[in-house]
Amino acid sequence: MATVAHCLYCFETLAAYLEARKPMSLGEVEKSWDEYRRDPLAELGQNAEASKSGSADKPVPALARVLNSDDSTTSGSNSPSDGSTISLTAETPATSTDSLPAAGPAITESPLFVTWNTVSARTGDTSLRGCIGTFEAQELDEGLSSYAITSAIHDMRFDPITKRELPSLEAAVTLLTDFEDCDDAMDWDIGTHGLRISFSDRGRRYGATYLPDVAEEQGWTKEETLVSLMRKAGWVGKKDKWQAVDLKVVRYQGRKKSLQYPEYKRWRDWVKQKGEA
Repeated sequence: MATVAHCLYCFETLAAYLEARKPMSLGEVEKSWDEYRRDPLAELGQNAEASKSGSADKPVPALARVLNSDDSTTSGSNSPSDGSTISLTAETPATSTDSLPAAGPAITESPLFVTWNTVSARTGDTSLRGCIGTFEAQELDEGLSSYAITSAIHDMRFDPITKRELPSLEAAVTLLTDFEDCDDAMDWDIGTHGLRISFSDRGRRYGATYLPDVAEEQGWTKEETLVSLMRKAGWVGKKDKWQAVDLKVVRYQGRKKSLQYPEYKRWRDWVKQKGEA
């Protein structure tokens, strides 16, 4: 599944790109994160920082949860974001998802999506800021770095992310697994499966995808999800005629992790203090 280190690496790649410096490699980030989470001074330093800012009586942000469990998400209350204006291509913009539990050996390559969300300073809610991924398996070092930049800079729905926006961002990595052809358009489960559809209508080919938690977070039925996904692909037919379209549906699952900038910065400051980068 996706890990905290994967999210740190996306932040590190984007920050380095915007700061015109060389980023740490994924291997270096993973090694450093492993050391960081075992360093009791890291959390002590965070508490000291909170005390200096006069917020020692407030709950320390989500670092403790991150340190205690690599299976927990670190985002605030997420607002739904369906990314519904982009059609499916080899590099398909999509949306953020919640985690699915997984066990087993570390993944070294996978189809993947990198999502950037803006976090509201007032409410903690998130809104989509950029998301692009691929259904072709990628070596994670190269794939995550490439799509971290691509989704931040080249998502045509948004202006490129700037350096001053970094503190307001959340990074989410989704690794895609378990691709299966559906027997029919309804052969999938809300909250478990993402969908990739393709179809032809009036001589035009269409395609689009939603990651696994879109339908659940939007409160959609299966029919509503499929119609929305067809709209995302660019289909403009009548809503009540969607079943007349011959849909090819592939279902898949997603292993996701999210992390917000303050958590990245605390780790990065620790790295600098150690003289590692």
